[in-house]
Amino acid sequence: MSQPAAPRKNPFLYVVVCACGIAGDVGDLIAAAQHRGWDVGVVATPRALPFLDTEAIESRTGYPIRSAWRAPGEARPLPPADAIAVAPATFNTINKWAAGITDTLAFGILCEAYGTGTPTAVLPHLNSALAAHPAYTRSLDTLRDMGVLVSSTAPHRPKSAGGGGNPFRWEEALELLAAAPR
Repeated sequence: MSQPAAPRKNPFLYVVVCACGIAGDVGDLIAAAQHRGWDVGVVATPRALPFLDTEAIESRTGYPIRSAWRAPGEARPLPPADAIAVAPATFNTINKWAAGITDTLAFGILCEAYGTGTPTAVLPHLNSALAAHPAYTRSLDTLRDMGVLVSSTAPHRPKSAGGGGNPFRWEEALELLAAAPR
């Protein structure tokens, strides 16, 4: 049986990380969120784990990275989220989330966030060839209709390492959440 959580002073942000080349830089978002007064927990898709420095992230946040469901009766390793930032979000993530597929913990959390009204921001990171697929546009429209705050960042060129020289604006997730109605 889990113990009641101690009262928190700071709001709690879940950072959902997906598998892509820039995922290893998620520490930039964690640091920016903590600087703005958030406590942070990371939820990674299973494919994202190899991209992450687990030890550094867990040391920085004070929480384990979550990527799998907990066993029945197991204590919750993270407090409930006050907001969620999905960064970087891949083509696959955007489409599965919009379709309501909950085959991983990360997708289960994202799909439940709609029902709980948890403010959620997404920073897609994909190339323009994938973004041209009609499913992507429909999925973004679905997420917007669900109230998800979507980054204005344009897709990068295909085959460009790390996004084609355009820096990924990790802090945009925090800017979107700060502007969201509460």
